Amino acid sequence: MTAEEQRALLAVALLAAFADGNKSEAERDEVKRIAANLGGQSQGLNVAALMQDILLKRLGLPEAVATLKAPEQRQLAYELAVCVCDADGVQTPAERQFLAGLKAELGGTLDTSFEAQADELARETDAVVAAPAAIATTTVDRAALDKSIFNRAVLCGALELLPQSWASMAIIPLQVKLVHGIAQAHGVSMDAGMVKEFIATAGVGLTGQYLEQFGRKLVGGLLGSVLGGLGRGVGSVGAGMAMSFATTYALGQLAVSYYGGGRQMSTALLQQTYQDLLGNARQMQQQALPQIQAQARTLDAGKVLEMVRKPLA
Repeated sequence: MTAEEQRALLAVALLAAFADGNKSEAERDEVKRIAANLGGQSQGLNVAALMQDILLKRLGLPEAVATLKAPEQRQLAYELAVCVCDADGVQTPAERQFLAGLKAELGGTLDTSFEAQADELARETDAVVAAPAAIATTTVDRAALDKSIFNRAVLCGALELLPQSWASMAIIPLQVKLVHGIAQAHGVSMDAGMVKEFIATAGVGLTGQYLEQFGRKLVGGLLGSVLGGLGRGVGSVGAGMAMSFATTYALGQLAVSYYGGGRQMSTALLQQTYQDLLGNARQMQQQALPQIQAQARTLDAGKVLEMVRKPLA
């Protein structure tokens, strides 16, 4: 894939991230940060300039799509845009309008069968497993929570090794359910909106997280020759897998500290604690690699959706 084709795919993903027109200044700053990080990893791709072109409206969908000539590249562009729009929950009318415009620009025959899975994952991001109202307790089983957090982090790392382009999207509802389950274990009842607010306060935007996962694969050369999938063998390890494991583990441990400590952390302390936990989790990733690979070998699309529907376990 050429640098221009990489640029076009990343442009489509970034345009999708801004499609709802409601991005706050904090969200824009996060996307800028992601673009800057990706620029540091790329070779021959000026991500900072691309970001400026999009924000200043010098680059739109027609120009981005025109660079993508091969049918498989156009298919991937559409899949990525759908997943970015779905990442933080069910699509808004503006996002649906953006996707309709993208489909028209791409032309040809697109395979839309993946959208059913992506839509289901989006609905799961907007919902948490129904459960009786939690009762405050002082008998939280910390060892059991630690095991659950580690297992969920392993699963999220394994999702990065699957060939389906939407598989990484499953990471977000799994993280939402993880935090929800930890809050309930500490006697705190929450809905999905409250969980997503907690995750965002820690400094992890849901749309930004998916965008960063994709961007790392793209600029890191981890996209395979079959662009409709991610083209990686189970034994191959990429930066996206390591980040997904670490992010999930750090979020879980942060939730234990926050809800176990009576929700007394300030925003600054919450974010600093998350960054400290993220550093520790990155060091654990190599140790967890055999389990991540083993988990990936047993996963398929049906099993992923089944796991997403289940509560913390």
